Amino acid sequence: MQDSAYTQEKIIAHPASGMTFLLINSLVILLCIGIFILSIALNLSPLLRAVLMIGSILYGFIIGPILYIGLKIVKPNEALVLTLFGKYYGTIKKDGFFFVNPFVSAVDPASNNESSAAVKTETKSDSSKTGTAYSIQLPRKRISLKAMTLNNDKQKVNDASGNPIIIGVVVIWKVIDTAKAVFSVDNYMDYLSIQCDSALRNVVRLFPYDSEEDEKSLRGSSKEVAQDLLEELQQKVDVAGIEILEARITHLSYAPEIAAAMLQRQQASAIIAARQKIVEGAVGMVEMALQQLSQNNVVELDEERKAAMVSNLLVVLCGNRDAQPIVNSGSIY
Repeated sequence: MQDSAYTQEKIIAHPASGMTFLLINSLVILLCIGIFILSIALNLSPLLRAVLMIGSILYGFIIGPILYIGLKIVKPNEALVLTLFGKYYGTIKKDGFFFVNPFVSAVDPASNNESSAAVKTETKSDSSKTGTAYSIQLPRKRISLKAMTLNNDKQKVNDASGNPIIIGVVVIWKVIDTAKAVFSVDNYMDYLSIQCDSALRNVVRLFPYDSEEDEKSLRGSSKEVAQDLLEELQQKVDVAGIEILEARITHLSYAPEIAAAMLQRQQASAIIAARQKIVEGAVGMVEMALQQLSQNNVVELDEERKAAMVSNLLVVLCGNRDAQPIVNSGSIY
């Protein structure tokens, strides 16, 4: 996708000082008021009086107050995207008190563009009258440059094996290009949320939930999966001027309809793996016992007795219960 010319961020590096303009403009307005009063009080020619009165009225009561609209306050880690008659004017990223063209307007599509007046009615206990409180929420026109957190709702997604799973992720992000964030997409926060869901589905379907082999899985390779998710999501949100700082899986489980069956499967796999370890250890112990008996000449056993001894040792070592000792007082033959 090719960006239009207006999506190229233009930083206003040295905006005019707002405090300096505030003082100068206020003094000029006061001066105009004084000139207006003096033009009435003094005995001046009609032409000069008309000029002074019209000039003082124009600036002191019309132009001067309008210029106050150009005063802007920008907090740390915030940006002000300005447009002038529909065209991109520039972005202020410095924090402070500034003066800009009074006809520019700040734009932030992610803010609430309509002022809302919420009316709340309260009933008093001592009378039947109701009191009404008005709460006015002003629109927010500044774009935050801070690192922010996106925690979307958990999703049901099929993994590489086709098993439905429930997964949730958290994404740490920030705006790095304010022009793209404002002009390239309709609402960069909604755009990020939708693209996060899409990227999550694309990444999750490439991995199984769990794997007994060395291949990557959602449960065993969470860091690798999160890195793939970060790269996938970054490609999708570049057009909106957003940088993805971190992506992490916060919730991972099987869907309720298959959770019980998968739990039994995991338990069976764990039992089989444990039995394999027990058998491997028992065989090693039997080999060591036969080798030491042969080397120390403790007893000589034929093949049949060795087989019986191996069988007894394996039963004892691999059994679920403790072995009951039996004392043989006779000959082993």
